[in-house]
Amino acid sequence: MTIVTDIQPETRAKRLKAATTAAHEVVDTTVMSAQPFASRVNYERFLRFQYRLHRHVEPLYAAPAFQPLLPDLAERSRLDALEQDFADLGLTPPAADFGPERPLAEALGWLYVVEGSNMGAAFLAKDAAKIGFSSEFGARHLAGHVEGRGLHWRRFTAGLDSVELTEAEEREAEAAATRAFNHVLEIVRQEML
Repeated sequence: MTIVTDIQPETRAKRLKAATTAAHEVVDTTVMSAQPFASRVNYERFLRFQYRLHRHVEPLYAAPAFQPLLPDLAERSRLDALEQDFADLGLTPPAADFGPERPLAEALGWLYVVEGSNMGAAFLAKDAAKIGFSSEFGARHLAGHVEGRGLHWRRFTAGLDSVELTEAEEREAEAAATRAFNHVLEIVRQEML
């Protein structure tokens, strides 16, 4: 006998992860297929992609309404670090517009995607080190938080999970996270492939 249940993962972060697993895998596979750490030229393409993504989401990190809901949100932005990475390499960042302000549920989906990328950045930082870049030069945006990536992520997800949303807003957060991954994939294809 098979029992089918409709049990949802217990936290918003886990629900967002479940809703975006396939899109996340496509992004990861596509980024790594471009071999961003095989050469400086490839790494520069990777930086362009990262810059365009972080410039797009910067308004979410700066939104006053979201600051009380998500711990250290403004300080989590990696745009300044990316600009320093470009300066380290003597490069000019690509032209990129700030993305739109977004309603709370949609913003949570986008922030989940971008903040989650910081966890994977631990592996990317090791690969960047192999071609001479570090948290002090050229790969500042890949650096972990001084207290550790795990704790930094748990603080973010605690805030993410504690925001009260309606059922419709929950679905919007999930749809927004998928749209965010699709946006990331589009930038990857434009800049890295």
